[in-house]
Amino acid sequence: MDAADELSLVFQALADPTRRAMISRLSSGSTTVGELAEPFAMSRPAISQHLKVLERAGLVERTVDAQWRRCTLRTEPLDEAAAWVERHRAEWNARFDVLSERLQELKGTTDA
Repeated sequence: MDAADELSLVFQALADPTRRAMISRLSSGSTTVGELAEPFAMSRPAISQHLKVLERAGLVERTVDAQWRRCTLRTEPLDEAAAWVERHRAEWNARFDVLSERLQELKGTTDA
């Protein structure tokens, strides 16, 4: 899978508020699937589906520890998404600066 497709999977995973809440919860350390599911009013199969999306995006890793299933946050995909946003933010800001300058020029010509 190429980097653009991997980035799409990350943004798709982050598009859902439940998955974002799961990532926030995992940012303080790994936890069991049961502990991760506690604050959500949804079925275990629904939690499992959310975890599958996060795993497919590379954001979560699930491991088996005896009878427990543990989830751990993987930050590398988040770092890549943040880097993509930052690269584009600089470009967008430059374009807005040019637009602002042009608007100031146009405003100056209408005041005359």
